[in-house]
Amino acid sequence: MRKIETQMNAAIANGTNWSSANTAVTFDAEVAEVRLHGNLIAKIGEGWIQLFDGGFQSTTTKSRLNAILSENGLPGERVFAKSFDWFVQQEGGKVPFFSGMRLA
Repeated sequence: MRKIETQMNAAIANGTNWSSANTAVTFDAEVAEVRLHGNLIAKIGEGWIQLFDGGFQSTTTKSRLNAILSENGLPGERVFAKSFDWFVQQEGGKVPFFSGMRLA
């Protein structure tokens, strides 16, 4: 995990607003919002995570989402690409990624 992703996860865990370089965490009514280059890529609430691609299915977006899932998701959850299509690996198998999908 990159240093910026460690700092991002610390801000989410501590409930503090934070930004560095191209990544920012803000809080609105106990929901953390994570932005990459100003584009929303995740919302984290009590017991749920909502994933977005911010309009760009880039390796950086995928890396930030995986860092969020590693700290806040269920064991084994991750975003990966296969033949340029994104998927989310969950306990029951893989599901196609779509922007706005919500994980419990």
